[in-house]
Amino acid sequence: MRRTIHVLNGPNLNMLGVREPHIYGTTTLKQLEERCTKHARKAGIGASFFQSNDESELIELIQKARAKADAIVLNPAAFSFTSIAILDALNTFEGPIIEVHISNIHRRDELHRHSIISTAVTAVIAGLGVQGYIAAIDAIAAMPADKFGKK
Repeated sequence: MRRTIHVLNGPNLNMLGVREPHIYGTTTLKQLEERCTKHARKAGIGASFFQSNDESELIELIQKARAKADAIVLNPAAFSFTSIAILDALNTFEGPIIEVHISNIHRRDELHRHSIISTAVTAVIAGLGVQGYIAAIDAIAAMPADKFGKK
């Protein structure tokens, strides 16, 4: 069975490579997408990559993933700390969800330390830079079939 993942990215991640490179690095979102897609392909996983600054669009993508994806890799960005609506949408997804943060949110200022999204996910990867996405793909590739919900 070929697994499929949706890699979802929240607000301001379209500014990767430009926004606060001392925190987020110099890799652009396009470069990250290419890297994730290539790595997923090597792992035998189909990957779809999305970014939105709009909370409702991310909710729609999560809901659509229920029928189209076996797993989700999610960087909710600022919505990590504010969105009950995204949390509720994630709770409807039956497969693994890996939350990724480019920075180590636990070492950041008080506003960036506690992700409410984490309560709905399988695992959290924080502080590995964009390599965290690759680690998430590897983790999904290594998961046994019984970890995936009904599709």
